[in-house]
Amino acid sequence: MMKFQHSLLVGLCVSTLVLISGCNDNDTPAAASDTATTPATSLRILHINDHHSHLQPNSATLTLAGKATAVKTGGFPRVVSKINELAASGGNVLKLHAGDATTGDLYFTLFKGKADAEQMNQVCFDAFTLGNHEFDSGDAGLKNFLDFLNSSAACKTDVLSANVQPKVGTSPLALNSATDYIKPYTVKEINGQKFGIIGLTIAGKTKNSSSPDETTLFANEATTAQKYIDELAGQGVNKIILLTHQGYDNDQTIAKQLKGVDVIVGGDSHTLLGEGFKAFGLTPAGAYPTKTTDANGKQVCIAQASQYSDIVGELNIEFNASGEVSACFGTPHLLLSDTFKVSNVELTGAEHDAVLKVVADAPELSLVTSDAAAQANLDSYSQQVDVLKQTKIGVAAETLCHERIPNQGLSKTAGCTVATQSNGSDIANIVSKAFLEMSLTSDICLQNAGGVRVDVPAGDITLGTAYTLLPFANTLTEMDMTGKEIIDSLEDGIDFALNPQGSTGSYPYAAGLRWEADLSQAKGARVTNVQVNPRVTGAWVAIDPAKTYKVVTNSFLATGGDGYTTFKNLAAAKKLNTYLDYAQSFADYVTRETAAGRSVMKLPLEEYSTQRFIDKGGVLR
Repeated sequence: MMKFQHSLLVGLCVSTLVLISGCNDNDTPAAASDTATTPATSLRILHINDHHSHLQPNSATLTLAGKATAVKTGGFPRVVSKINELAASGGNVLKLHAGDATTGDLYFTLFKGKADAEQMNQVCFDAFTLGNHEFDSGDAGLKNFLDFLNSSAACKTDVLSANVQPKVGTSPLALNSATDYIKPYTVKEINGQKFGIIGLTIAGKTKNSSSPDETTLFANEATTAQKYIDELAGQGVNKIILLTHQGYDNDQTIAKQLKGVDVIVGGDSHTLLGEGFKAFGLTPAGAYPTKTTDANGKQVCIAQASQYSDIVGELNIEFNASGEVSACFGTPHLLLSDTFKVSNVELTGAEHDAVLKVVADAPELSLVTSDAAAQANLDSYSQQVDVLKQTKIGVAAETLCHERIPNQGLSKTAGCTVATQSNGSDIANIVSKAFLEMSLTSDICLQNAGGVRVDVPAGDITLGTAYTLLPFANTLTEMDMTGKEIIDSLEDGIDFALNPQGSTGSYPYAAGLRWEADLSQAKGARVTNVQVNPRVTGAWVAIDPAKTYKVVTNSFLATGGDGYTTFKNLAAAKKLNTYLDYAQSFADYVTRETAAGRSVMKLPLEEYSTQRFIDKGGVLR
C-alpha cells in the first residue's frame, strides 16, 4: 500500500469507525458485532516523548532496499510538520507529550528550555506530563521552563503530574497553590465527549537521580492514579488516559493494578514500539500499541514513541458507549529526510528511487519536510549556538594530555608523550571524575579512553571544547555491579584494547577506582590490586568481590560497546540510563564550582585509575 493510500485509509477509519472494520495496521479491530450494535467514540492521539532538547535532526542507519543506509531522522520542525499533517486529516484529536522535553543537548545547556518551549508551542500540545529531567535544575529551573512554555498567547498547554507535590508557599512551582503550575489531570471535551488525562512522573528515579527541591514530594504512582481515576469517574468522565513518564515496563505493570484506565501514553524508557521496524534493521520492544488488561480484565492500550524527536506516534482508539476500549491500533511514524547514503556515498538516480519506494510502501517510514515556521524559529537559535559555543565555561590551568593507553605515544601535543607514559590520560581521568560528580548516586565511574577525543590545551575551556572533547551521542548510565563484575569489566576493556580486531579506545579509565595493569599477562591476570574510594571522599580500600557498587558509565559501554561484555550481560534491571548527555555533564562539572567556572587541573596522582603500568613487553613504565 502506498503512503498516501495508507493515510487516506487511516482517515477513513477515524471518521467512520462505527461502520468500518478491518482498518487496523497492527492488530485485529473489535468484532463486527461490537461496532455494528454499539455506539462508538473514536479518538486519535498524536504523541511524542523524551525529545531531550534534541531539536536538530539525528543520524541513524536503516536497512533499505537491502543495504545499510545512513539516514537523517527527526528534528523538531519535522515533528511539527507531521503532527500538523496528521491532525489535519480529521477525527477527534489529542496532542500529547509524555515528558523529558529538556536536558540532553546544547540547546538546553544554552537556553534553559526556551528553545524547547518555543518549538513545543509550534505544536501546541493539549497536555504535557513532567519527566524526571524536568527537575534537573530544581523546582526553580522547572518554573522557568514552564514560564517559557506558557508565554505564548496563542497556545496554552496543560502541565500534568498527579503524584508531584510541591510544597505550597515554599516551592516556586506552588507559591500560592499546589496547582499554580502543575495539575493532576485535565478533562478535554471533544464533540461532546469528555476525555480525562492524568499525568504521572516516576517517583524514585526523580527523587534520587534528578534535583527536585527537598520539600517537593512524589507520591506512589499506582495509588495516585487510582485516586484520580475514581475522582474523574465521580464527575462522569469514563474515558481515561494516563500520560506517564515512568517507562514501558512500569506502564504494563501499573495497567494491571488499576481499575478504569483505558489508554497509557508513556515515556522515560525511550522505547521503540512497532513490529514493522524489524524489516529495517531496528529492534522494537513490542507491538504498537501494546495491549493488556486492567484489574477488571478490561482492555488497556499502551503506546510510546522512542526518543529525540525521531518518531510521532499515531494511536487510534475506539470506545464503546460505556467508555471502554473496543479497539486500538495505530502507526509510529519515523520521520526521515530525503537524503540517503550507502558507504558514505549519497544515493542518486535509480538507487535513490528504489529507497524512496521502500519508504513510500512502509507505513512506519515518513518523508517529512520541516515546518517552515518551526524551522525559522530553530534557525535563530542555531545561529546563537554557533556563536555561544565560544562561550567560556572555565579554564584549563595546564595542558591536560590525552593518551588512550599509557605509553602509547599518539598525542601530538608537546610533552604529552612523556607525561602519559606511566599513568595514561590526564583528561580521561578528569572526565571520569566529572561523570562521577554529576551522577548523584554512583560510587565509581568507569569510562573508555575512546569516548574522550582530544588533549585540552592550557587556557580557556569553552562549550565548544566540551563538545569536541566528548562528541558522541552518549548519555550516563548507572549500574549495580559486584566487585568481581567490575574487575571482569576492566579485564574486558584491556583485552579488547590489545585485540587486533578490537580498539585501543576500550582501555579503561575511572574515578573512585584504581588498579595496576600488566599487559604482558593473559586475560584474567592483567589487572591487580584493584581499590575503591566511593565518590573519592574517603580512603582507598581493596575492592570487595562480593559487594555491590553503583557504577556510572556512558551508554555506549553500558550496552557492551568496545568489548565490555560484562556490562552487556548485566540484567536490564541493574541498569538505569539517566539520559544525562555526557558532554553536557562535563560542561556542568566545569561550570558548577564558581560563576567564572572551574580551574581544571590534573588530578592528584593517587586518583589516577592506572597506578602502575607494565606494557606488553613486560616493561614497567
